[in-house]
Amino acid sequence: MGCLPVLLLFPLGFGLGYLVGGDVGGIWGGGIGLTLGLALMILLVRAMRRRR
Repeated sequence: MGCLPVLLLFPLGFGLGYLVGGDVGGIWGGGIGLTLGLALMILLVRAMRRRR
């Protein structure tokens, strides 16, 4: 459950980047999606731990 944002945002970022900028845009979009996914994963895990 904690890695769900990464699984959603990485391919989404890659796909959008590829549509906008081709191969290079796909790499940038994948990197941005991965970074956002990791940040949201950390926030999600923190929120789940606080609820206990």
